[in-house]
Amino acid sequence: MEAFNNEEFAIGCALSIKTTLGDEFEAQVIAYDKPSNILVLHILAAIYLLIYFLFEGVSASGPKRDIRLLKANYIKEFSFLGQNQDPLDTSKCYLDLSSLQAREDSALRQAEIDAERFGIGVTAEAQNIFDALSKTLPVRWDKTVIVVMNEVRVSSPYLPESVAGGTPAANERVRKVLELERKRLQSRNTGQ
Repeated sequence: MEAFNNEEFAIGCALSIKTTLGDEFEAQVIAYDKPSNILVLHILAAIYLLIYFLFEGVSASGPKRDIRLLKANYIKEFSFLGQNQDPLDTSKCYLDLSSLQAREDSALRQAEIDAERFGIGVTAEAQNIFDALSKTLPVRWDKTVIVVMNEVRVSSPYLPESVAGGTPAANERVRKVLELERKRLQSRNTGQ
């Protein structure tokens, strides 16, 4: 198709578009990048909205926008339907601030949990032992000491002999798991 001029793809204009791939839809131009010949379109077709509501449902935040990027070369034909208001008008955008706040709070909690899994001032071997123990037992750091099941403490150099505290049964369990994990880490390191 011949090149289009900028005025035909002015921001806010509504178009009925048929593509070379057989798609037909109505859309509002959000942006047109002349160097790349790409249109950013907000799909307006009622059939799309019907399908969207049937399959997606209506959320508390209102309908989502269907945005499509389309290389203008793929437009077989189009007709101008009219000029709409600015599609990027921020006064008409809806932000669910409580949902955004909940997502931020959740991400911060997860980041704090993840940060607690890293020992400060410990060797890579100590961190590997911590990570290995955490797969089978509840662990946390207390400075450079690994605390297992909130009662057994494993100090540097993180050998079975370094295990202290807790009930005799818990102490013995941690020693055995630590011994097995050290062997596994050692065999992994010699295999590399």
